[in-house]
Amino acid sequence: MTDKLAKPFLKWAGGKTQLIEPIQRFLPKSFTESNFTYIEPFVGSGAILFWVLNNFPSLKKAVINDVNEDLINVYKTIATQPNELISILKILENEYHFFEFMENSEENKKHYYNQKRILYNTRSSEKSTQAALFIFLNRTCFNGLYRVNSKNKFNVPAGRYKKPTICNKDNIFAVHEALKKVEILCGDYEKTLPLANENTFFYLDPPYKPLNKTSNFNSYAKDEFGDEEQIRLYNFCKKLDNLGYNWILSNSDVKGKAENEDFCFTNFKKTTK
Repeated sequence: MTDKLAKPFLKWAGGKTQLIEPIQRFLPKSFTESNFTYIEPFVGSGAILFWVLNNFPSLKKAVINDVNEDLINVYKTIATQPNELISILKILENEYHFFEFMENSEENKKHYYNQKRILYNTRSSEKSTQAALFIFLNRTCFNGLYRVNSKNKFNVPAGRYKKPTICNKDNIFAVHEALKKVEILCGDYEKTLPLANENTFFYLDPPYKPLNKTSNFNSYAKDEFGDEEQIRLYNFCKKLDNLGYNWILSNSDVKGKAENEDFCFTNFKKTTK
């Protein structure tokens, strides 16, 4: 057990901590007064999820989903095997930090990182070990990026860090406690819809529509989230609207900046009922 508040356990490109304040302004007022269900179809690092779990005691239930099977495996491992995960992470952390005391420490750390990346990409380890490798690579790769190629192989190079925190025991236990209210799914975001009830709030944070070719960072999963997927998501949001659900979406403002603007999310009515 822990009294600490849960926070994201990963470094994550596009993490949404900076969006908490504007999201809070548009939350329906009823959510502070009555039981509600929170659904996040693209959970990523969970910055908004943990903020909701920490700040809304009226939350009845949360549902998270992501298409990234490896990421969801980490959430499920923290939910069910926190002690085993911590034990493996501690070994990885001690081994990585040991190289600080050796000559050519950066080369040794890089070699160690590359060996663990190869092991991770085999996806042949136990689920708890695979989850630990995911966290290790996230904490030691370049800028905390998550990127895979068309064969679903993680290909981010090693970063340069001096004794990074790889095993945050207290936070893993805090996340473990927080996830007791959370149902964890893996797959297409539309599978979350049947789990909504009358008082449900959706927060959607999909891979963003790039404003130009140089800003296209969409290799979060082996299947790209291109224009057709953006249009499908737009139609999903229209369905949420028609069913009377509250929702907020984060995405690029492509109006006047992208060739295909057919799915601009600007023609929805804002409400904080």
